[in-house]
Amino acid sequence: MGKELWDNGNMKKVLYLMRHGETLFNVQRKIQGWCDSPLTENGKKQALTINKQLEELKITFDHIYTSTSERCCDTAELITNQSYIRLKGIKEVNFGTLEGESEDLNPDTLEEYETFFVQYGGESVSEVRHRMNENLTAIMEKEDHEHVLVVSHAGACMNFLMSQKIDLFKMKKTFKNCTVVVLEYEDHQFQLVNVLVPQI
Repeated sequence: MGKELWDNGNMKKVLYLMRHGETLFNVQRKIQGWCDSPLTENGKKQALTINKQLEELKITFDHIYTSTSERCCDTAELITNQSYIRLKGIKEVNFGTLEGESEDLNPDTLEEYETFFVQYGGESVSEVRHRMNENLTAIMEKEDHEHVLVVSHAGACMNFLMSQKIDLFKMKKTFKNCTVVVLEYEDHQFQLVNVLVPQI
């Protein structure tokens, strides 16, 4: 990664979009959106491992943002001692009354996901994509925000990436816990540069 982030001698703006570490509800296969559960020991190990990989690549951050969910804040604190800003707009999808229930209740197809959770008081795909786009663009438009780490969630991140025409599944890339998607930001557009996966 390195050379492609340079343009005419100037470092381009880069967003490092990360999913939080593994949680208790992830292991128990429970729907986890606006509700929360603690990181597992494996989740903590994932965070420490990806931190080591970032250090080996000599990647540093000038600003850090996390979802207000505890699992994201705890992940960020395992990665860096820097202060961070908690932001509601980058929270996970709101799954309504299905929060905390079995993942077996999730719809089978992406088409069904579009409005499936609305009937349970949750969010639609378009609502999630809108707030993620709005918040991540606003972050990257700020002055002195050149290398920014954002710790968020699988559903919220995947919806954002798909809105940017970035489909990790088609690329045969997984979005396991603590995966970091590296995105170059220029002229209000996000472009995929790399995907870093914890090597454990």
